[in-house]
Amino acid sequence: MHIAILTFEGYNELDSLIALGVLNRVRTDDWRVTIATPGPRVTSMNGVVIEQMSTLEEACAADAVIVGSGIATREVTEDPAIMNVLRGLDPSRRLVAAQCSGALVLARLGLLDDIPACTDLTTKPWVVAAGVEVLNQPFHAKENIATAGGCLASHYLAAWIIARLQGNDAAEGALRYVAPVGEKEEYVERAWHNIAPYLPAPAPALV
Repeated sequence: MHIAILTFEGYNELDSLIALGVLNRVRTDDWRVTIATPGPRVTSMNGVVIEQMSTLEEACAADAVIVGSGIATREVTEDPAIMNVLRGLDPSRRLVAAQCSGALVLARLGLLDDIPACTDLTTKPWVVAAGVEVLNQPFHAKENIATAGGCLASHYLAAWIIARLQGNDAAEGALRYVAPVGEKEEYVERAWHNIAPYLPAPAPALV
């Protein structure tokens, strides 16, 4: 399984790196999480430089993709070279998620038609202008598309992806691992309250 986190120039560290950390709580031989960038390296909104782990083309073939957020997302959506590659994101074949302003990328790609989205308050007017209903909640998913609003909602996207690809127990274990000491039950319960309604119902037992 390959999970790619699209990370662009001016990226928000909380959006890309928290998801990276939570997703890497899964310890199986075929589980790979990468930072996918347009070039060899990108610099965050606060000056943190990270190197490319996978290309955008490789990300579009991954089992799950998170479109990260940052201060230059509108510029990303206006870059034909990037957007032409991202048109390969097919939610019928993979999980596609967006963090904060990443929802604007999905909107511009036409992936949020008739699907409400979550995003940050700064990005909200641009997503609304793109014709998408924005919800006042931290997480929403429909079938294979999920969005989260607010930097500290990034663990909801990570847990949703883990639950979809590895099961609920793996997702709960990852959340419990990163939760603050003394608050683990409360933390996991809150996260599960937000993502559980958007997970597929368990298959009925065979009799």
